[in-house]
Amino acid sequence: MARIIDGSSMNMVGKNVRQLRIAKGLSQQALSNKLETLAVYICRGSISRIEDMQRTVTDIELYGLAEVLGVSIDELFDKEK
Repeated sequence: MARIIDGSSMNMVGKNVRQLRIAKGLSQQALSNKLETLAVYICRGSISRIEDMQRTVTDIELYGLAEVLGVSIDELFDKEK
């Protein structure tokens, strides 16, 4: 069965997470800290790996990222993929 994501990418949201985080003026650590207030625990290193598309993202993490970054979950996805 074919994978949804071809190649070495582990997620489809990393590029947009990075762009949105930077647009909000947040460091990776600040994003991690804000996620923790929602009981979504992603360390700074894991945020880096998500942004580099080297780590998968769970549904609850998608929810938390969307909440903290102020967008819908749909807006996290790269429409070009």
